[in-house]
Amino acid sequence: MLSLHDVIRPTTFIRSSKLCDYIGLDITVATETFQHTGSFKFRAAYNLALHVGQDEILTASSGNFGQALAYACKLVGKKCTVVMPVTSAQVKIEAVRGYGATVDLVDTKVVGRNERVAQLAVQMPDAYFASAYDDQHVIDGNSTLGDELSQKDFDVIIIPVGGGGLISGTINGLCRNGDSARVYGAEPLLGNDAARSLKAGKIIPNETEPMTIADGARTISLGNLNWPIIEKGVADIIEVSDEKIAEAVRIYFELANLKSEPTGALSLGAILENKEKFEGRKICVVVSGGNVDPDIYRTLI
Repeated sequence: MLSLHDVIRPTTFIRSSKLCDYIGLDITVATETFQHTGSFKFRAAYNLALHVGQDEILTASSGNFGQALAYACKLVGKKCTVVMPVTSAQVKIEAVRGYGATVDLVDTKVVGRNERVAQLAVQMPDAYFASAYDDQHVIDGNSTLGDELSQKDFDVIIIPVGGGGLISGTINGLCRNGDSARVYGAEPLLGNDAARSLKAGKIIPNETEPMTIADGARTISLGNLNWPIIEKGVADIIEVSDEKIAEAVRIYFELANLKSEPTGALSLGAILENKEKFEGRKICVVVSGGNVDPDIYRTLI
């Protein structure tokens, strides 16, 4: 069986002079849109599918982790069931099914995805439940992005935050390589549990699933495994309005020829919210994925 390092595609680094001139800062884009299944989630999903002993894996996902896990399970010969909100991008639902996984759609206003997973777990006692972010296999898989970023010379790295799997894994990868870059999280203002948690010094969940356009960050709270890494490793978490997220999506399209999903644009949105914070720094903005429904994308740009 191929190892994670044998399978993943290296992240793509883009430095657009038009984007830098427009923003007025030294910005390099590290984009995972060209990763397998279109997002960083494949790093985590393949690592998990490869290392768990069970032959069937159950998860809940708004889309990116679901399709990454579906593809990873296909590669290693395991079964996969994904609980997805009915509000998930249609392109993501179809992709999960296309990789051979079973999709269980839920109305999160009626039943939470975790509640539905618990119901299915009773019916699937031999399956491994995989959190999209709160799992050590997930964190370890995502740490490979930190390995790659550490080969560059960035002063600041800005990373989208939902459940915290990407940022915690990247921090671990940076740390084991002795990288001293300051790491910032970028989170939707409408789902700002991570920012509130950092201020409070403990996990403060959202009361309901936030309806931000950044659908990959519609999480209730940070993961328990992710939280201590984030609390120790981030300089700050910047809250980004949906308006700035949409603006960042347009900027990537117009100035970097890059298709980013709204969640992936959070890191650039954080700069748009607080440009002065990053002046004079060599900045890396991580784009976590590019899987966006065509109709939504057309509206945003």
